[in-house]
Amino acid sequence: MKLQYTVGMTVNRKADHVNIEAEDALMAALKVKLEKPTARINYVRPKNRRGDRRHPSHDIAELPE
Repeated sequence: MKLQYTVGMTVNRKADHVNIEAEDALMAALKVKLEKPTARINYVRPKNRRGDRRHPSHDIAELPE
């Protein structure tokens, strides 16, 4: 069963977050790390509908290298 997780990270001294679909939080963090090896993972949490509507996340491909 896959859930939506929000992964907060820092890339090139800029904080950002993305939503990832994964089985658990560790898998979500590893998916982000595979796409952006220089990213520092700050947190992983289940997706929050209300908060994520106010501050929408980006697609992982849109993040700077």
